Amino acid sequence: MAIIVAFEFPEVTQAQYQESVDRLTGGAGLNSPSDWPVHGLILHAGGPTPGGGWHVTEVWESRAAFDHFAAVLMPILQEIGVPTTPPMICEAYDVVT
Repeated sequence: MAIIVAFEFPEVTQAQYQESVDRLTGGAGLNSPSDWPVHGLILHAGGPTPGGGWHVTEVWESRAAFDHFAAVLMPILQEIGVPTTPPMICEAYDVVT
């Protein structure tokens, strides 16, 4: 079952976000879910929040796919100084692409 994952990073800058993307994709950028280091990503959207910080919402094919991704992501976030807080995760009722 697909899941929705939402991250709130109140003190993250665009530069930190871009650094995490560069490390995840080997500098290839985000052009397609196939650019991610693990399979199972359906959708990724990231952007600045009105009060500062960064928000990321993703849809994954399964919790197992996201957990595999998290094992890759968390060390990268720690290396670049991004405070990690648990994301909000819920089952997707509908996914339209």
